[in-house]
Amino acid sequence: MAVQKSRKTPSRRGMRRSHDKLKNPAVSVDPTSGETHLRHRVSPDGFYRGEQVVSQPVVEDDEE
Repeated sequence: MAVQKSRKTPSRRGMRRSHDKLKNPAVSVDPTSGETHLRHRVSPDGFYRGEQVVSQPVVEDDEE
């Protein structure tokens, strides 16, 4: 089992933890639909960079 030779100082511990902070995700706004989405991902409406790349399924309502 690995055992450290000497104790880490609070300064060194802080330097190591300085990159552990959570960052906000990069978000874009689609120019066509105005929908916000993650970068390089298709928006929920099926638009990517102003073009519709995924068509929404047509839902038929059966009322008799």
